[in-house]
Amino acid sequence: MQFFGGSSLTSVAPESSPAPAAPPGTGTGSNAQVIYVFNRNGVCLLYREWHRPLRTLARNQDQKLMFGLLFSLRSFTAKIDPTSTEHANLGAPLLPGQGCSFHSFKTNTYKLNYMESPSGIKLILLTHPRTGDQRDALKHIYSLYVEYVVKNPLYAPGSPIK
Repeated sequence: MQFFGGSSLTSVAPESSPAPAAPPGTGTGSNAQVIYVFNRNGVCLLYREWHRPLRTLARNQDQKLMFGLLFSLRSFTAKIDPTSTEHANLGAPLLPGQGCSFHSFKTNTYKLNYMESPSGIKLILLTHPRTGDQRDALKHIYSLYVEYVVKNPLYAPGSPIK
């Protein structure tokens, strides 16, 4: 299913076709580099690249590392949350919406923007470090996911989005 750009959101794009345009809200589209969509079990449902200058890992390894990073950061932020009296063990799984959360972090080469839905769907958008807050863009992407994937009777939950 093609999410970004084009006139039809329901067209099916083969894996060998060029990547779709960057998500809305990311300026001209040259700021978005990579998007990941994970389900609550850590299965990568969608992975797209736009402007990734260097690829050092295989796609599967890259996805595992990204999910591990998110799991660790989420556990860490919940553990050091100053407003919570209940602190789970570091690394313990958290339910969606439980504990403190983060929305983004920035390095000198990229900015990771993160959103987790109440159902446990994790959306990650890597952008240029000077890109502003992308929470609205991630909410828009999630609404497209719900409208065109979740409500699609032909979609088998947990399978990759094509």
